[in-house]
This record gives sequence, structure tokens and C-alpha cells, in this order.
Amino acid sequence: MSLKKFTTAVIAVIPCFLFAQEWQPKKAVLMTKYAQDVKPDKVLAEYPRPQMQREKWMNLNGLWQFEPGKSDGETLPKGDLASKILVPFPVESALSGVMEHHERIWYKRKFIVPVSWKGEKILLHFGAVDYESEVFVNGKSLGKHTGGYDPFSFDITPYVKGSGEQELAVRVFDPTDNGGFPRGKQTLHPQGIMYTSVTGIWQTVWMEPVPQANINDIKIVPDIDKSVVKLTVSSDASGATVNVKIKEGGKEIEVASGKPNTEISVPVPNAKLWSPDSPFLYDLDISLTQNGKTTDHLSSYFGMRKISVGEEDGYKKLFLNNKFLFQLGPLDQGFWPDGGYTAPTDEALRYDLEMIKKFGYNMVRKHIKVEPYRWYYWADKLGILVWQDMPSANSYTEHTPPVDTVAYASELTRIVKTHINSPSIVTWVVFNEGQGQHNTRGLVDMVRKLDPSRLINQASGGGHFGAGDFLDIHSYPPPAVPSSKDQILACGEYGGIGFIKPGHIWKSGPTYIMIDNEKDYTDLYDQYATDLAIYRTNKGLSAAVYTEITDVEVELNGLLTYDRAVVKGAVEKISASNRKAISEKLYLKDVLPSSQNNARNWKYTFTKPDENWFAGKFNDASWKSGEGGFGTSFTPGSSVKTVWDTKDIWIRQEFTLGDLENINFDDLALYMHHDENCEVYINGVEAAVRKDVTGAYGLTPMSDASKKALIPNGKNMIAIHCHQENGGQYIDAGIVTLTKEK
Repeated sequence: MSLKKFTTAVIAVIPCFLFAQEWQPKKAVLMTKYAQDVKPDKVLAEYPRPQMQREKWMNLNGLWQFEPGKSDGETLPKGDLASKILVPFPVESALSGVMEHHERIWYKRKFIVPVSWKGEKILLHFGAVDYESEVFVNGKSLGKHTGGYDPFSFDITPYVKGSGEQELAVRVFDPTDNGGFPRGKQTLHPQGIMYTSVTGIWQTVWMEPVPQANINDIKIVPDIDKSVVKLTVSSDASGATVNVKIKEGGKEIEVASGKPNTEISVPVPNAKLWSPDSPFLYDLDISLTQNGKTTDHLSSYFGMRKISVGEEDGYKKLFLNNKFLFQLGPLDQGFWPDGGYTAPTDEALRYDLEMIKKFGYNMVRKHIKVEPYRWYYWADKLGILVWQDMPSANSYTEHTPPVDTVAYASELTRIVKTHINSPSIVTWVVFNEGQGQHNTRGLVDMVRKLDPSRLINQASGGGHFGAGDFLDIHSYPPPAVPSSKDQILACGEYGGIGFIKPGHIWKSGPTYIMIDNEKDYTDLYDQYATDLAIYRTNKGLSAAVYTEITDVEVELNGLLTYDRAVVKGAVEKISASNRKAISEKLYLKDVLPSSQNNARNWKYTFTKPDENWFAGKFNDASWKSGEGGFGTSFTPGSSVKTVWDTKDIWIRQEFTLGDLENINFDDLALYMHHDENCEVYINGVEAAVRKDVTGAYGLTPMSDASKKALIPNGKNMIAIHCHQENGGQYIDAGIVTLTKEK
């Protein structure tokens, strides 16, 4: 499916006095290469709503008048405003030409309605305005809208005067941290994992003429089991008929008719299913006829795909088109160093998704932000599954006003309704990490009623109440897997491998783990991919999300730099690791079982022992005996049997091995969970040293010398020292063989 090129689109009319004022972007700490392609007379000029396309439209992006507002009760200023701004870039962004924060903003511009639109309704559309907006045409208020992430429209026909210049004005109020509204990762005090605020118009503003008897909306639901697509076409036209044509490669394959506001099932014979490997899109022509005449016509597209919960190997699993598919993708914050929430160009918007595909991912988690329709179009076309987060309220800041629960439910409802047609969206994520979390069961039920065709993640890394389809934990830096037979198991965030590229840094800040060279970077990424393949094969894991696709301000753990100028790790290596995580079957077999499932006895001490404490013949008679694992109960991924809450612990366990002739020593590895730094010895030989932390059991390579030190048909000794710095603490280990299904 290709997006139709509209030759009849009308260029927005911008007064000469605005063009006469030279626009210059501000200089942000970093700028993307796409910034040089931003021109004030042609800003994000592509058709903004690909799934409901009409031929006639007018783009109102470009230079507008601008000035800060003064108070809540302020009336519309008369005359020209004090300055200018490039719409639709938010006021804090460099590309807006302002790069300031103001809680209140006024916008103004002039436009002319084309003569050819005479006799039709004129609709004014806003992709998104953050947060509260009031719209005026020729000084008359059309109404207010609250919510920074959903599109809205007004019928401005009654307010247009004659055929000359018309005046459009917008008042904006955005409290950011000071209101309990959905705001995602925005803050007035950027630091850590919170970023520069976004205020005002940040998606395309546009107009279109529609007939008096017109199509208001469409809803598309594919049903691959019945090989039909279900369409509901909304219209207020009385006595009208809806006519539908399905096309494949320009060829008409099916037609159907029905009534507006009623579901129409259209057969899709021998349906080509949409998937990441084959993102086939069918074209739709939809028309409205009244008294035998066509009054309205639009084009759209859809994908035949099904997302569902299946069962495999005793676990609930993610099924795409009735088959299990492990979903792996990056976290995508959707911030730009020069545009804030707004990508500089459509090419830039597409680039991030193209890189996600090149890295070998099949999914992306759109993180507590909602994108313009065109982002979802590119995800649909490229074949990338989307987990769509609801932007959270009260995200990660000390100042947390009461959550506006009504506003949260309202905006969540609108986001689901306005993005329901995109085949790429497969999961709605209601909450993230407990930020502003409330009424989880009620909101999950609400989303289920709005859209029973998709899956629902109650809370990625947040409070879990048995609601929805997922049990989703976060684990840094290595991935982890939760335990349940009743819900889909997901690791909604892991990784966060930091890698600094000088000259491409917004500002340095802490991250989960920092690497200083590309080989170690890709090796560690591959190690985590191996963990995922093990969890998928042995523990029922269905999905994982890597943090993240790009650096964002002080976060330096992206696969790309924030300016999108540097790819930190070789694409082919990351892609190979991801293919392993998605499809390779890696099986674990215990050589020395850990205490993860069944506790084993260890000797332990909290007092620093003699230097040869790790030797096989060391006298540990004075040490205590206890069951593994050792740690504190609040440590993620732990199975604590013996409390360890001091700075250090030393543990030893004697074990007997049988015949090792059938074991490939290259397949041997430690299977351990350590929080934090640890050193492991086998029969007095150093097996591994880890200077990081895990949030779950995973593989640690053993040294060749320690493998050779193992004694078959005899007694062996494993000895471990673990050191605690902060947070949770835990230590336990075993030895396994890791084999790949051939």
C-alpha cells in the first residue's frame, strides 16, 4: 500500500508580513541533520491522516504570530502578536524559533478559504496541542479542548466571513508538573529520566472541506478467522448508503454496501496476513451516496492480522495470526533534540522506525507518548508491532499533585478510539511503573470494552492486580522473567547499556551500566539476547523491550545518539543478537542446580575469612549452614531462603559430579543471580568475576580453567564472595549446560 499523492492539496496562505520576517531556528545543544530541511513555507507538508484521506485539504503549518499569555481570564489580544513561532514545533524547541517555556501562550495567523470550497463544511483539525486549548476564528471562540495527545476538530463554517482573509487564534494553557494531568516524560526541571517540557501546538494543523452529507469517522476491525474485515462508517446523513471497495495492488477484489453507523462485514478471500515479516496492506475506497448521488468519498487501508493470547508449553503466550511470536523491540521515547515531541520532517519520523527494523526488532514500545498518525502509518507499512503506552501522570518528580483521574480516563478513551484502525498497534499499556497508577482494574475493563480486538498490559513494570493480559516486570541491566501461568510473561524494560559518543551528547548523566568500546557493547547486548532466548525457551517469556532506541537528553543508553548521527553498535551484530532472542531455542540442563526452584545447603559467613577461603580443602567448620539463596526479600527476581543484609557474604558448597563424558565443556556456564559484585571459584580456580548487578537468574560464562578443574565422579567445591553497595542484595548460583536445538 502506498500513500496517495494529493495533487489538489492547497498550499496554506501565509501573509506577506510574516514571510518578510526571516525565521531562524534556535541552536539546541544537539541538532539533527533533518533540521536543515525545515523550511517555514513547507513544514511537515505530508497528508496528516493516512487512514482517512480526502483529496482537498490545506496545511496550516508554518509561521504564526506568537506571544506569552498573562492570566487565566485574559481575553483574545487585539491586533498582531509580539513575535513569531514555527508551527507545529512546541514552544520549548529550537525549531520553533522560540526555545522558551511559557505556561500560557497565544497563537495567531491568517488564512483564506479557497473559492472552490464554497458550499461545503470547513473542518479545522489539530493533531495535538498540549495541554488545554481554546480556538478562535475571527474573534469567536469555537470551544476548548483538554488533553495533549489526541487529535480534535471544529466545524468553522459558521465563523468564516466572506471570501477574504480570516483570522485563526489559539490560546494554550499547560501546567506540566503543576497539574495532575497525563504528561509522560515532560518536566519543568529536566534531569535523569525526565526531559524538557513540551507546550502548545506540536502536531500538524490543517483544514479540509467536506460535503454537507459526509463521513464523520471509520472503524476497521480485521477478522482473519472468518476472513472478513468489519467496517463501521459513521455519518449523520439520513437515508444514505455506504459503499466499500477493497483493492489489492490497485485491483478491485471485493465490494460491499451497507448503512452508516452499522457494522459491515466485507469478505477478504484468500487473505494475505499482515505481520512483521510480510506487512501487506489492503487499500480501501469508501463512499457515501444519498439519493443516488455520491456525496463523500475517502480512501484508507487496513491489514489482516490477529493478536491474541494462546497457550504453549503450559504458558500463556503472545500469538500473532494464531501462532506464537516472541515480540522484541526497543523503548521509543519519541523525543528530538531540536523538535522536542515533534520530528523535524517526515523523513526523520520514518528514520527511527526504519532503524528499528534494520536492528532486527519486530516490535516497538511507544513509551508514554502518542505520535502523529503518520508515525503509525510508517509502522503499518514497515511491519512493526506497536505497544502503545498511555502517557502517565505524575511521572518521576517530587512534586506530585493529585492525579486528575477523570482527565486520565477521558484521554485514554480518546487515544484508543482515535488510533483503533492501525494494524501495527497490538497492545494498549495502561500504566507505566506505577506512575500515577490508580483504578487499574476499572481502566483495563474500560479499554477492553472500547477495543476487544487487542491485548491490554495493565502496568508495565508497575503494580500488578491480575488485570489484563500481561504480567510485565522491568529489570536492569539484564532481562528477567516473571512467574505466572495465568498471564502473558513480559520483561517490559531491560538493558540500558550506556555508551558515550563524544560530540553527540546533550549532557552526561548516570545510567545502568556504562561501556567504553563497541566490542564490549555488542558482546553485552548479545549476552542479554542469550538470556532472552533462554527465558523464552525455558521460562515462558513472550516479549521483551530494550532500553532504548536513542539517547534522550541525559540518558545515554540509546542504540543511536540523540541527534541520530551515530549508530553505536554494528547493525548486523545487533540484528543477529535479536534474531537469536526471537527464534533460537536454547535449553538449560542442570549440572549443579541453583536454589531458584529447590533450596540447596551452603556454608556461609559474613566475616572476612582467610585468603584461601575459596580453596577446596579450606576448613569452613566455623561457618554457618543455610539454604540458598541469600539476600533480602525485596530484591527483584530473588528466592531468599536465608537473610543476608550485611555488606559482604562468602558462601561455599560441596557437590558431587557424575560421569561428564556426554557433556560438551563448551556448553558449560554458571547460572546465577547476583546483586551486586561477585567472584566465583570452582575447586579454587577463578570461574567468573562480575562487577555489575542482575535482576534475575541468568548465564555467566565460566573460564576455561574452571571448566577443566571440574572433577568427574568426585567431589567439587564452588565458592562465591558477593559484595553489596546499595538497594537490594542477593546471591545464588549453579552450573548448567546450554544447548541449542538443531
